Amino acid sequence: MKTWICLLVVFAVMLPDATHAAQTPEKPKHNLLFIGQAKGYQHEAISTAMATLYNLGHTSGLWNTQFRTDCTGITKKPLKYEAKNLDAFDAIVFFTDGDLDMDASQKADLLSFVRDDGKGFIGIHSAAITFTSWPEYGEMLGGYFDGHPWGQFDAPLVVEDSKFPGLEDFPYNFVLHDEIYQIKNFSRENVRVLLSLDATKLDLSRKGVKRSDKDFAVIWAKNYGKGRVLYNGLGHVPALWDRPDFQKMWLEMVQWSMGLIPADTTARPKPAN
Repeated sequence: MKTWICLLVVFAVMLPDATHAAQTPEKPKHNLLFIGQAKGYQHEAISTAMATLYNLGHTSGLWNTQFRTDCTGITKKPLKYEAKNLDAFDAIVFFTDGDLDMDASQKADLLSFVRDDGKGFIGIHSAAITFTSWPEYGEMLGGYFDGHPWGQFDAPLVVEDSKFPGLEDFPYNFVLHDEIYQIKNFSRENVRVLLSLDATKLDLSRKGVKRSDKDFAVIWAKNYGKGRVLYNGLGHVPALWDRPDFQKMWLEMVQWSMGLIPADTTARPKPAN
């Protein structure tokens, strides 16, 4: 009799935990590595961006996010102390600048992660001023920073592909207060431009304006080998990361980078209008 009573007590104690375990949502099967190393320019928005992408993945149940301010995990070599290498991730985010702490082997593994393994790479804002003396990185990304002639301003933006994940709810023309980069080594023959500056509303006489073709791409997507690459030049201003429309954009763009949402990345010429 005492044995049965003991068993009932144990069962009663364990039951709430068992019920809770049954209700616990399944852990996301996809993983995002966010690198926030700065080697020259400090961007206050990096921590805000990290928190935003973490929260989006956690609340949606779509992905886990790991933050790093170093580049140790960018390798395919086994790491000590249960640290994760590239094999554990589906996409990488760079909100970085300068020459990061990566040796030749790590650089090769990063390119292979995207090109050969079919994974995703996302460059945010200052990712375009990262590894400016490493041509293969610029080729993968689609271009490099070439100044920001207008500084932080009310940028007149044009949505060139409203069907791309994350851009469906934005109007064709809208204004956003942010810092927009001018890009060099960039060609529409190699990328699909998704968002650009409306050159008809810019002061093109401003010191530092270099693109004679008046083509100022802000967001683009491309395939790189088997993988997917997205550059999003927005996000310098921390307050942008709190906007619901901005968060929805990132929720869908991260999914695209992981191969969870399809999209057309065929390169196209600049629209006539």
